[in-house]
Amino acid sequence: MFLAKRIIPCLDVKAGRTVKGVNFENLRDAGDIVELAGRYSDEGADELVFLDITASSDHRGTRLEWVERVARQVRIPFTVGGGISSERDVEALLKKGADKVSVNSSVLKDPGLIDRLAAAFGKQCIVVAVDACRDGEKWRVYSHGGRVATDRELFSWVKEAEGRGAGEILFTSMDHDGTHQGFACEVTGRVADLVNIPVIASGGAGCPEDFHEALTRGKADAVLAAGVFHFGQVRIPELKCFLKEKGIVVR
Repeated sequence: MFLAKRIIPCLDVKAGRTVKGVNFENLRDAGDIVELAGRYSDEGADELVFLDITASSDHRGTRLEWVERVARQVRIPFTVGGGISSERDVEALLKKGADKVSVNSSVLKDPGLIDRLAAAFGKQCIVVAVDACRDGEKWRVYSHGGRVATDRELFSWVKEAEGRGAGEILFTSMDHDGTHQGFACEVTGRVADLVNIPVIASGGAGCPEDFHEALTRGKADAVLAAGVFHFGQVRIPELKCFLKEKGIVVR
């Protein structure tokens, strides 16, 4: 549907540093946010995602000074998420250099916020992030950085988000996050079949073949990863060469 596939590094930010954990827990330091952002921009990443992972649980907005520092270092589209709850929040982030925003907890509480943000800034600006894990036969959606279970079910929620004006879905399997065992390709593929907007797969990258699987069997339009990039297990130039050799169109 969307021809060129995208490779997107993610900076999970806590206290001004990039961190990475397993299944959203046991966070460890992964480096300076500005240095990593600049490196990924130089290495050929297609986009960058910056998530202030404690903003919602701390009941505050994203730290604008962090966003501004990163924006100065990158020459690629830059998505920011964390604690966004109003049109004013989005406007402030865009002024500091963000190209898109990622919303999660706030729109689970107030789904109409998706409609309002899409109307104010355009669908192309609004990424709805969905963190979910398997709960029996269902996939339960979580808010506040994976800390709070909701009564939302993954498949109905992504469909509703699209209908309200989401421009993209960023789906993270909490069960796979940080495990380096591969993406949740089957469920990602089901999400991709349900919606007519780009789906970004997240959670589980461990090697180049995992990215290939997410883009083919998982039907993702883009793949997001963090730890494998931060700690040097996978480098973006080599990953793109690998995908091209496999017949995947990348930018």
